[in-house]
Amino acid sequence: MIKKSNENNDLMIHSSLYRGTPSPTKLLLSLVALICCSCSPSQNKKNNSEEKDLLVYCSEGSPDSFNPQLVTSGTSYDATANIIYNQLVTYKPGTTEIAPSLAKSWSISDDGLRYTFNLRKDIPFHGSQIFTPSRNLNADDVIFSFNRQRLENHPYHAISGGRYPYFKAQSMERLIEDIRKTGEHQVEFVLTRPESPFLSILATPFASILSAEYAQQLNRLRHPEWIDNKPIGTGPFRFERYEPDAYIRYKRFDDYFSDVKRVKNLVFAITPDAAMRFARFSAGECDVMSYPLPVHLRVAQKNDLKSVQTPGLNVAYWAFNTEKPPFHDAKVRQALTMAVDREAILQTVYDRQATMATNPIPPSSWAYNKNITKVTYSKRKALELLKEAGYENGFSIDIWAMPIQRAYNPNARKMAEMIQQDLADINVDVRIITYEWGTFLSRVSQGLHHSVLLGWNADNADPNNFFSPLLSCSSSVSGNNYAKWCNNEFDDLILKARTSAEQADRTQYYLQAQKIFKQEAPWLTIAHANNSVLVQPEVDGLIVSPIGNINFEGVTLKPLNENATPEASN
Repeated sequence: MIKKSNENNDLMIHSSLYRGTPSPTKLLLSLVALICCSCSPSQNKKNNSEEKDLLVYCSEGSPDSFNPQLVTSGTSYDATANIIYNQLVTYKPGTTEIAPSLAKSWSISDDGLRYTFNLRKDIPFHGSQIFTPSRNLNADDVIFSFNRQRLENHPYHAISGGRYPYFKAQSMERLIEDIRKTGEHQVEFVLTRPESPFLSILATPFASILSAEYAQQLNRLRHPEWIDNKPIGTGPFRFERYEPDAYIRYKRFDDYFSDVKRVKNLVFAITPDAAMRFARFSAGECDVMSYPLPVHLRVAQKNDLKSVQTPGLNVAYWAFNTEKPPFHDAKVRQALTMAVDREAILQTVYDRQATMATNPIPPSSWAYNKNITKVTYSKRKALELLKEAGYENGFSIDIWAMPIQRAYNPNARKMAEMIQQDLADINVDVRIITYEWGTFLSRVSQGLHHSVLLGWNADNADPNNFFSPLLSCSSSVSGNNYAKWCNNEFDDLILKARTSAEQADRTQYYLQAQKIFKQEAPWLTIAHANNSVLVQPEVDGLIVSPIGNINFEGVTLKPLNENATPEASN
């Protein structure tokens, strides 16, 4: 359990903070302990002035890394990209509109091959017990951050495994021909071809800027790997301490280049079980709760608890590993998509707080193909297709269900169980598999799964953010294409869309690509859902992004009258 201490604003982590998935008995004991501790007015009185400097966020899982270049999970991005680091460009809060960040301005050549960024001159890096920066951010840091990912002979490329899944999925190593220092605070990206979504790509977490000076010092200390687990950035908070599966502690960076208000202390209280997160939030132990289940949102509405929601740029899907029989056969994949009752999933898993997905991109996208017909639920047609494919006697498969809750999938285990029941009617035997989140992602990335229930929160609003990371041929080798599906015609269309300057032309390419996707059925698309968090009444300034990442820049705790009525749910 987390207590907000009145002494030096310290954070005390108690042994009752649960690790892993609790048994019912352990969960009950934890809840009892939580309620008992929360009964102490001295520990939970929110309008104590000392406690205003500590904001506790009940998060859904442990990060896989403290370097967003190395991972693609939203859990890791939330703990790093907008907390510790900055990118060259960012998004205006609550929108998908590109805005300056580390770069104060930029220009693009007429042929679309050169992007020149003018960096701010007043951006310091964090310090730590092992590092005191001697200079502010400059072009060297930008070049280091991208060349580490781009160049195999870079001294830091192989550190921490040498995998840069998002960078590879976007084919950035082929797109970027060179990165040049054209001034102490100016850098030029030279591309091999025009890339319409390039600015949007640079606003994503993998494009976070690290300190080249810190890297040099770690080399001297013979601990280069510390750059990824003892992070140094330029962001609004500096990293303090991490206890795996328990908490992450951050401190406000008082030299941050923006004067936006922030709390002094920020803590991620890692609480994978959604019921436990809601219990802790209800008891006042958390100021903000991640990924409430639909039932929590309904309870919040009935009890005037405050929620913050926005339509999400996301998709939940069931991906078939096309490298493993019988999923190499498109007829089998089509049959399985017809055998699943998605209406029942929307009712049971999402409580009708999501829309059924037809395409891999949400309907709000300008590239969405409205003429694609949704998959018809028909076990009779599914059996006919399986017979045509030579599988009339059925087969056995594994479904891997992710162990954490996300906006796009609040309960993957329940969803897997419902699919298991549906497939039993067409003679397909299903075994459900899950692991701890980091292990789960690692094993899925290695292609060890038969099929997997996952999803995607877009990092930017460009349709390419769905197509290239999730379905391109390059991403099937090193990236998030967990269907391991590579279709050359599809790949050619999305590449043409990336290199075309006109949105009308790009739209036509994406419309055709969606037709191929539906015919080939590497996934069953399931749902698009809202992004939601629950917040205590005194939390001020929290904006939920349509791309799903949490951001505590500009979030404060305002004083409340003890007799004040909480704000109603949004």
